[in-house]
Amino acid sequence: MRVLLVEDHPPLAQAVMDALRRAGFSVDHAGTAAEAREIAQIADLALVILDLGLPDGDGLRLLPDLRREGQVPVIVLTARDQLADRLAGLDGGADDYVVKPVEMPELIARCRAVLRRPGDRSAMLLRVGPLSLDTVARHAHMGATPLKLGRRELGVLEQLMRSAGRVAPRAVLEEAIYTLDDAVTPNALDAAVSRLRRALEAAGCPLPIVTVRGIGWMLPREAAR
Repeated sequence: MRVLLVEDHPPLAQAVMDALRRAGFSVDHAGTAAEAREIAQIADLALVILDLGLPDGDGLRLLPDLRREGQVPVIVLTARDQLADRLAGLDGGADDYVVKPVEMPELIARCRAVLRRPGDRSAMLLRVGPLSLDTVARHAHMGATPLKLGRRELGVLEQLMRSAGRVAPRAVLEEAIYTLDDAVTPNALDAAVSRLRRALEAAGCPLPIVTVRGIGWMLPREAAR
């Protein structure tokens, strides 16, 4: 899942991004409201973590814009701890309001809690044949056996499972697993797919990842007979 962190304090931003990435999320970063608006317009975001004290305006003014970009859930992360501030954030459309400082495990837990809430969002538990993927906890299994996959391999697997039986184009996979700041080499996606394919084969998965040359990859809905 792709997260946008809107935070203008570099050390805190880096700490939050590191924690999110360790938890399996892909993270884009914006240091201003203007940058956040631009990213929200072009990226398929699952969640926004929003600071309120931004150098070019109050983060609360971003909430209506973010809501227009696909109803993406928003967690406010701010030093403003007064009741009036919390009410303004929640009444303004935030899904959660977290006061700094916060322990990173708690922030990750709050992200997962918001993403588990019902609403107009993508399926959280995916199943294709013996494969299952919890898209919030970022845990994948082949039958009862857990799969040890890196963040990018999990991102590829999620997109292949969401489009099972259809080709997932290269551009869709790249959009899902790479952020705007990632340095992507020409063969980086191919390498991620290859790592995923080896992991599935090692786990005895009967579903092959099929290469459709010049277009992308496909995960069949069921094993060939």
